[in-house]
Amino acid sequence: MIILYHSMSARSFRPLWMLEELGMRYELKMLPFPPRLLDKSYLEVNPLGTVPTLFDGDVRMTESAAMCQYLAARAGATSLDVAPGEAGYGAYLNYLHFGEATLTFPQTLVLRYAHFESKESRLPQVAEDYTRWFLSRLRSLEPVLTQQDYLAAGRFTAADISVGYALLLAEHLGLKLSFTPAVLAYWERLRVRDGFRCAMFAQEKAAIAQGVSTIPAPDFCPKA
Repeated sequence: MIILYHSMSARSFRPLWMLEELGMRYELKMLPFPPRLLDKSYLEVNPLGTVPTLFDGDVRMTESAAMCQYLAARAGATSLDVAPGEAGYGAYLNYLHFGEATLTFPQTLVLRYAHFESKESRLPQVAEDYTRWFLSRLRSLEPVLTQQDYLAAGRFTAADISVGYALLLAEHLGLKLSFTPAVLAYWERLRVRDGFRCAMFAQEKAAIAQGVSTIPAPDFCPKA
């Protein structure tokens, strides 16, 4: 049984979405966010205090994009994986890691310096700069998605889950209005997938059952 430690709509949503797309059995353990501050016992599971952590027998993983790649490969013959011999293999790996390293990273700085830090420690200029950084890099997807529905191999893959999570986070941050047309259409295609919808349902159901708040995080969205 795969065990996934997860917080509402955090990076751990990537492997949760993968698990739902693949129809794999798993146990979801919900944590308040950030768990390193709000559930100290979690440090015994992951000394970094970050989510996700995934266990699959003796396998232990803490990187969300790597989990997507692992689960796709572990599932065997699945359209969510791209084999080395396929023409789209390079694009698959590139966008799988682009979703985390290029698109999610700047948003974490926006979260920290616009929402998570105490009011006296917040840095609006840093948040604004990294918002621009994120949007400038997101625009690089526009010409790709104008020509094709998905990022690699002519089909929906784990790379789309990796990038799709970054778009989910951007929506939480109120940045959806800045999406370019093809990126916005792409996001709408992703969010109506059964796997995405089941993952959203699964995290809320588990949070309620385990007594964890279904609100993603304090001040997760900009206040009006």
